[in-house]
Amino acid sequence: MPAPIALNPQILKTVPLFSSFSDQQIAALLPGVQQRSYPRGAAILRAGEETEALYIILSGRVKVLIPDEEGHEVILTVLGVQDFVGEMGLLDSLPSSATVETLEPCEMLRIPRTAFLACLESHAEMAMLVLRNMVKRLRDADRKIESLALIDVYGRVARLIIDMAENIDGQWVVQRAPAKQEIARMIGASREMVSRVVKDLQEKNLIVTDKRKIIVIDRKSMAHRGSAD
Repeated sequence: MPAPIALNPQILKTVPLFSSFSDQQIAALLPGVQQRSYPRGAAILRAGEETEALYIILSGRVKVLIPDEEGHEVILTVLGVQDFVGEMGLLDSLPSSATVETLEPCEMLRIPRTAFLACLESHAEMAMLVLRNMVKRLRDADRKIESLALIDVYGRVARLIIDMAENIDGQWVVQRAPAKQEIARMIGASREMVSRVVKDLQEKNLIVTDKRKIIVIDRKSMAHRGSAD
């Protein structure tokens, strides 16, 4: 377990979950919060184990996955800065349903169960943010189930790229796309098939790739290809 880092109170004020907290409330919460540094490949949560804290990502990215007994994994999602994990296990007191593993070195805030639940009870704004986050993940899960059931691999790749893209100065961009092997695990396909689809999307001038960056050139065509119609 990584050693905690001395926490700057200003960091808490940058986290959306604590945006409604006063300076006094931040000061009261501070002793129960730890900042920790994790290397690439570290397991933050493990499927089947008890969840003891909420983790908020300050830097880096993590993957949320479900492993099987043979060592294979299905990646449910990739999370980054300001995202958080562990809230479900803290709310229902059940073991974690998925494993959370760092994709790159990460800085995180760790908030123990008692402190997290106390915050929810006394701050309606924070409780609503947690609830909205859980609803968003449920909708994302519904889309993933629909994609696996009704859309071919080509469409799944197109939909994933559209879902990950952000509007930056009028251009839809995936700043740091997952590796092709990770994409394959996210959509239930082989790496080779993902590579073929990405190459075809480039040849049709629907996307442009630059190392890990993907620029969506024709978003309308990509969205149509990724639909279940």
